[in-house]
Amino acid sequence: MEVQHHKHFSNHLQREMEYKTYGKKGRPLLIFPSQDGRFFDFENFGMIDVIAPWIESGQIRAICVDGIDGETWSNRSADNRWRIEQHERWYHYVTEELIPEVRKRKTETFLVTGCSMGAFHAGNFFFRRPDIFDTVIALSGLYSASYGFPMYSDELTFMNSPIDFIREMAPDHPWIDLYKKRKIFICVGQGRWEDELLESTRLLDTVLCQKGIPAYMDYWGFDVDHDWCWWKVQLPYFVEKALAK
Repeated sequence: MEVQHHKHFSNHLQREMEYKTYGKKGRPLLIFPSQDGRFFDFENFGMIDVIAPWIESGQIRAICVDGIDGETWSNRSADNRWRIEQHERWYHYVTEELIPEVRKRKTETFLVTGCSMGAFHAGNFFFRRPDIFDTVIALSGLYSASYGFPMYSDELTFMNSPIDFIREMAPDHPWIDLYKKRKIFICVGQGRWEDELLESTRLLDTVLCQKGIPAYMDYWGFDVDHDWCWWKVQLPYFVEKALAK
């Protein structure tokens, strides 16, 4: 498989940003790291290996994004408004700088995935921009901004809280119809360290049902922990479903 490391300057973040690509053909799969993670974590934890058959066959090409959670969602000692504004700068870096750089065609849409905090980012980006992302595979995620901002809320935290902004979305909002045409795979285990993620997934499940948005909500067993060993099982399982005609 062709592997490339990239570095480019982000005007939104005013710094050099890095990302890594795997494969050169097929549908683009954007991958977010877990909390405080980096663009190389998916490879280091063996996640690229488990989707290698689809990369090597030219069905997908993977793009691993670099995160800045240490400045935003995890940085609870900093000013809350600055934290969420910094997250927004990163959001615009991904959607307005990174994606145009890796797109093969202007009309190309992306699959997006991540585990744990990466699942939150995958879900958040998908639900904010279903015009860019046509498929989400979110594994063991939280879907409310209250996780990172438990004592603070404003218009930007609302925009980054899928459970909340979907719940308040008008029935005739154009995104509702677009969600119904997309593929939504949300998975969580019921084992160790999944309790909070399980509750959040159930809330998202309820909101999507209330809006009539079809989604593949999958609750794995009580032996399924919040851990890479299970995400390595789940990711190829859902990639296969996502690529099915």
